[in-house]
Amino acid sequence: MTGGSAGAAAGAPWAEFGRRLRSLRRAAGLTQLQLGLRVGYHHSAVSKLEAGLREPPVGLVRRLDAVLETDGELAAILAEPREVPRRTGRFPADPALFAPLPGADVPGGQGAPDPRMWPARLPAEGLVCPLHGTAGCAVPEPGELPALLGGPGPAGGPAPVWGTGAGEAVGDAELLHGLTAVLACLIREAFGHEGRVTAVEGLLRALARWAGEVNSAGRLPYGQLRLGAQYAQVAGRLRMERGQIGVAMAWFGHGLRWADAVHDVPARATLLSDMCTLVRLDGDPSLMLGYARGIGAVDGRRRWTATLSDLYLARGHALAGDAAECRRHITLARRGFARLDRRDLLEAPWMAGAEGAMRVDSAIGGALRDLAVATGDRTAARRAVDATARSRAQVPPQMRGARLLLTLRLADSWACAGDPGAAVAVASEVLPEAVRSRESMVTAELRGLHSRLSGEWADLPEVREYRERLLDAGE
Repeated sequence: MTGGSAGAAAGAPWAEFGRRLRSLRRAAGLTQLQLGLRVGYHHSAVSKLEAGLREPPVGLVRRLDAVLETDGELAAILAEPREVPRRTGRFPADPALFAPLPGADVPGGQGAPDPRMWPARLPAEGLVCPLHGTAGCAVPEPGELPALLGGPGPAGGPAPVWGTGAGEAVGDAELLHGLTAVLACLIREAFGHEGRVTAVEGLLRALARWAGEVNSAGRLPYGQLRLGAQYAQVAGRLRMERGQIGVAMAWFGHGLRWADAVHDVPARATLLSDMCTLVRLDGDPSLMLGYARGIGAVDGRRRWTATLSDLYLARGHALAGDAAECRRHITLARRGFARLDRRDLLEAPWMAGAEGAMRVDSAIGGALRDLAVATGDRTAARRAVDATARSRAQVPPQMRGARLLLTLRLADSWACAGDPGAAVAVASEVLPEAVRSRESMVTAELRGLHSRLSGEWADLPEVREYRERLLDAGE
């Protein structure tokens, strides 16, 4: 550390807390990374605390005291009277961090989530606690939701109230826990409930306002921005499902900025993967490859981000018709997936076990199918059949949308492999459901399959029968 930076740390308002934290951590024989994992924070946050560069959140201080067995020593240091620091202007660097947000505030229509879907603890639906990570935080009871979310919202509609006493009354941590539980409920309901996109976006707007108020008061809205990135990702996915690509990309962009501001590696990587999916729907391989490389650049030490990057790079090169690069990244992705460790699966639990194998096979099958479309390589198409069939066989019953999409992709892979009869037989299982679906990726798969069958085998009896069924299903 240079003399200038050491002097800055010595004069920082939380310098004494940071010095004592460093001493206690070293006495416990822990690295910053190990301590961060135990309290649910990134090691860079521990580093900033020890350097006196940020205010220690109260909930984190309690966890540090518990992990380091200090009998409340760190909390006592924080409780000592001290001068309130002046805002330095260092945060936020991005003037668009809180606004403008996509769309417009919509009064009313949010409603309360279904209490039967209320989680008891976090993580839930892949959502970790925005303050404590995977530490297993309890959430408020569903009956406490009105107290957490009550009050008049914009344009007279019901929405959360931030900065008017709600956060102080129930505590920031409890409020953030409750909002994470709400999002978990909405995820469980959203994909079968048309109105839930309004609920997600309404809560997200209020959360962004709360973050802005905390920021204006001179504090880093760490938990609010982490949770905001998760809300933005769900909002973007809901808009993407409805084919609203521009709005989806705007939400993903906001989520990415919020994740960057708090160094949230998992959120950054998964948001970039969603952006890859969007540009793939637009058929833009160069932009997809750029986002896919961005996933790998998030943190080169994490195997799961490298694996995710390789999967999307394989699909991008497939779109571009580059067979050698596509196959190379498929090999790298399989190798990386086989080497995922406990830390990887802690951050990306959806890559564990059968679910992880399903997702990897799905991506590989999609890449090989795309490669077959671009190059006419029927060997790649037959490999796509194998990978997609394995993936579909591992889809849990509740993931009906994933099964529908993979069934159509399997049929299209058979068509690319030169077997229209098999393609029609597979597609017939889900044709009425596929025609009724308004999900953009399902629509894209159905359109591609129809193009392949109608283009080369339009006169075959089974293809004529398929087209008749397609017309009947659309009536």
